[in-house]
Amino acid sequence: MNLCDERTIRALLQRHGFHFSKSMGQNFLIADWVPREIAAASGADAETGVLEIGPGIGPLTRELCAVAGKVVAVEVDASLLPVLGETMADCDNFALVQGDVLQLDLPQLVRQHLEGRPAMVCANLPYNITTPVLTALVEAKCFTCITVMIQREVARRIAGGPGSDYGAFSVFMQYYTQPELLFDVPASCFLPAPKVTSSVLRCTVRREPPVAFSCGEAFFFKTVRAAFALRRKTLANSLASVFGGQLTKERLTAVITGCGLRETVRGEQLDLAAFARLADGLFAEISGAG
Repeated sequence: MNLCDERTIRALLQRHGFHFSKSMGQNFLIADWVPREIAAASGADAETGVLEIGPGIGPLTRELCAVAGKVVAVEVDASLLPVLGETMADCDNFALVQGDVLQLDLPQLVRQHLEGRPAMVCANLPYNITTPVLTALVEAKCFTCITVMIQREVARRIAGGPGSDYGAFSVFMQYYTQPELLFDVPASCFLPAPKVTSSVLRCTVRREPPVAFSCGEAFFFKTVRAAFALRRKTLANSLASVFGGQLTKERLTAVITGCGLRETVRGEQLDLAAFARLADGLFAEISGAG
């Protein structure tokens, strides 16, 4: 069964009485090169276990089962379970879990279904849950690599360096992973066609942090969030909106320039190393003030 053939898809869905849900962001692939290339890019092999999120009718799932030791897919839409029961019936290294991935204990899921194999993620994510899902996957700390197809603009923001589209989530992902843009997928490759282009993004989880600081991760990320609190404003103004109760604007500016940054610099212009210096500088100043 060709799960990327539009006539086959429509017949399959009609047979099971399935209707697309716009609220769930359901768009099924109708270009067979896409799941094949995504599975290959994931790096999955016979020794690895793969978590897939939102398998749909299973085109990527089948490609993953062909290369991985074990695949567990999480599907929130109960109406797709009988469809997957048909399309995945001959894959004995596949397990299906019905539920919301954001409500599941991911480390426990990995232990239960991937049985000690090195675990990675490979998924075509619904656009509307990209950020919370990627956050949950990173914070689970049980995956070696996360390969996802998401909206192109979001993928570029995650992988890109300092600039106008760079934000706190870019810093978060680049701190914990090494994001790499792989290839674009046109809207014409989906049924129904979305209004945007997709991109495949591979995020290799770092074994060690890329920068060092003494203030601790919690304060580092508090600083990062504060730096983007007022978009398009100077870093001093953004920091003042969060740390203003502890440090005057003059002292905040002194910390900024003491880190080798311009007084008028903005948060979106800082790279990871600059954020590390800034966070340590703020922590030292606040600790001294206390």
